[in-house]
Amino acid sequence: MPQHVAIIMDGNGRWAKKRFMPRIAGHKRGVESVRAMVKACIQRDIPYLTLFAFSSENWRRPEEEVSFLMNLFIRALEDEVVKLDRNGVCFRVVGDLTHFEPKLVELIARAERLTAGNKRLTLTVAANYGGRWDIMRAVQRLLAAQAGQGGELTEADLAKHLAMAYAPEPDLFIRTGGEQRVSNFLLWQLAYTELYFTDLLWPDFNAAALDAAIASYHNRERRFGRTSEQLREECAAQPPLTGAAAALEDQQQDA
Repeated sequence: MPQHVAIIMDGNGRWAKKRFMPRIAGHKRGVESVRAMVKACIQRDIPYLTLFAFSSENWRRPEEEVSFLMNLFIRALEDEVVKLDRNGVCFRVVGDLTHFEPKLVELIARAERLTAGNKRLTLTVAANYGGRWDIMRAVQRLLAAQAGQGGELTEADLAKHLAMAYAPEPDLFIRTGGEQRVSNFLLWQLAYTELYFTDLLWPDFNAAALDAAIASYHNRERRFGRTSEQLREECAAQPPLTGAAAALEDQQQDA
């Protein structure tokens, strides 16, 4: 199974428009898909889930929609964090929080403190986040840390200053809504990630859709610069699958 799944949740507004509803209705319905993905990842033993909720470019949207999204975030934190903690979920937020109102910032900090010790799933929400912002901030922090020390810098030196240094790089990236771009999301971290695009709108994305993405992921050959022959030799040396992983493998072979 992929250890880290990252998702751009696209298509809320179009989902609502197709039903002759206001765009904000789509965002509200999208929260249910978030709940479904958290549950699905827990059931599939996927330890990291990252969701792109609000980009640094989304401030350009209509003021009414942005205000609704901020209030929706507040309500979700008030309603869901205790449930996340009860289910062993560690909640994190990455992004520039300086533009958020104090109440939202405090709710985020409270949620992170409450769930900090949980290990079952790390749920990261990217809010007011941009990949270029992340890299620039990491460069600034690296230069400050290296001031006066000299020496050659490495990718690892920079990576530990990125917003998601606590998580492995995503194995599987999913974007709903039919668009096929990464839209300034985790630019550094997606360098070797398998990309999966679906026409499903986010409110329609469910556990079955996640399984379809994972099945596509299993059909990829992730060489990381090595040859196919080297990969086969490594696979032959691995112990056989057991438990849930073996069951899923059998299901896919039967399909």
